[in-house]
Amino acid sequence: MIETQNVPEPINAAGVRATYANEKYGSHERNSFDIWLADSEEPTPLVIYIHGGGFIGGDKSRYYDSEDWVRFLEAGVSIAAINYRFMNQAPYGILASMNDSKRCLQYIRYNAKKYNVDTNRIACTGGSAGAGTSLWLAFSDDMADLNSSDPVLRESTTISCAGAFATQSTYDILRWPELLNLPLNQTPEEKQVIARAFGLKSADGIDLFQQSEIRKELDFLGKMSSTAAPFFVYNRREGGIPTNEDELQHHPVHAKRLKEQAEKVGAEAIVYAPAIGIVDESGLDLVDFFLEKL
Repeated sequence: MIETQNVPEPINAAGVRATYANEKYGSHERNSFDIWLADSEEPTPLVIYIHGGGFIGGDKSRYYDSEDWVRFLEAGVSIAAINYRFMNQAPYGILASMNDSKRCLQYIRYNAKKYNVDTNRIACTGGSAGAGTSLWLAFSDDMADLNSSDPVLRESTTISCAGAFATQSTYDILRWPELLNLPLNQTPEEKQVIARAFGLKSADGIDLFQQSEIRKELDFLGKMSSTAAPFFVYNRREGGIPTNEDELQHHPVHAKRLKEQAEKVGAEAIVYAPAIGIVDESGLDLVDFFLEKL
């Protein structure tokens, strides 16, 4: 069952309760979202917030107190905050979690009239796991399944722009040593974690490097092209050699690699990682960037 104890009421930083709370977008118990509708007669842009937590924790209440929400709503942009199944819940793995976020995006598009949303002006953002999911959506080709019997899955998955805080550069975790210039020294425990992230029950007897299909799907860095949705990255972490998993997963070099790939393929990006000298001369923050693109 969903843990409800100590979960805040869906009230934002301005004291405004969600227009719709705990809306269901799928059959899993964590398939729910809250949405604050901007005051408008015309369909509005929408920003979807996807929480972090390593795909094993977290909740849509993570951003309730965000001052950015107040700015968006005052600018006529609606806000949604979503939950998704964790990677240790069936059908398991990071992709299952991200597919839930994808479905939520499609569900809101399918119900655009109810939520007064302009389907051509939707952005996604979040921190850590939510950041990577947002970039996966931004860099992937349209994943609409036009032959699906489920009308929700026939909806487009494209977005106008994405925002990523403390993001990873890819969920093909086997690329991290190369990207972060670290030695590849995987313990059996680390291999097991990677196997679970890939959606496998165990790493025993499996060459993880040969899992080409899931690695390609999780490698949103490799998916980036000139047609990727414009994206914004901010990383406030320190550089240096990571001393623990948290520092490894949120190292500012992840932001650097995203910036380098964007420059290589011609994608539009604003990237900040001040600890390693990366700033953007525009000075735009996430809200400014999204309002410009939406």
